[in-house]
Amino acid sequence: MPPKSRPDSLDRVREDVIACARCPRLVAWREQVAVEKRAMFRDQEYWGRAVPSYGDPEARVLVVGLAPAAHGGNRTGRIFTGDRSGDWLYRALHRTGFANQPTSTHVGDGLELTDVFVTAAVRCAPPENKPTTTERDECLPFLHREIAALPDLRVVVALGAFAAGILAGQFGISPRPRFGHGVEVDLGEGRTLLCSFHPSQRNTFTGVLTEPMFDAIFERARELAGLT
Repeated sequence: MPPKSRPDSLDRVREDVIACARCPRLVAWREQVAVEKRAMFRDQEYWGRAVPSYGDPEARVLVVGLAPAAHGGNRTGRIFTGDRSGDWLYRALHRTGFANQPTSTHVGDGLELTDVFVTAAVRCAPPENKPTTTERDECLPFLHREIAALPDLRVVVALGAFAAGILAGQFGISPRPRFGHGVEVDLGEGRTLLCSFHPSQRNTFTGVLTEPMFDAIFERARELAGLT
């Protein structure tokens, strides 16, 4: 008899993400950055691989960003950690009851997430933060598997139009809804897509996204997920 296949799980997705080398351009870039480093992180050993997701396996809320930052997740090995976008995200998650602390600087820093799981559409840091369509598509199966492995999922928070478009496709929403901060889309089966401006430096430095605006997204996510 052929051997039985292992059931899929978040742990298996994590293993497969870390081992992934499907996209030559991204592999070359993440490894180059890990060797050249940024001066302020010169004494640190960079992760330099595809970055796995992180969070509560019983999460009702999934947060989806674009991709790891070259000197953020690509350095620390944890998604949305070690850069200014991550600083914004974890402060908001802490203020709204999803995280036990307002910062995440490295793996093993004591961060614990409750009722939320954090991931990205693309798992390797892309040059100029711009993955190609092919690179995006190579990563989509990981997101699909994570969604399937989160049985309690009720709310999917898209950070930015890129993530929102990918999620609309994942859930078969057509035509794609118009993106906007605070836009909600019924995904069926009791699930909701909740859109937010991305906490990029461009958005936060210019006031396009403020901390009260960002907090409001996660407060609404709690309501939609039945966590209030």
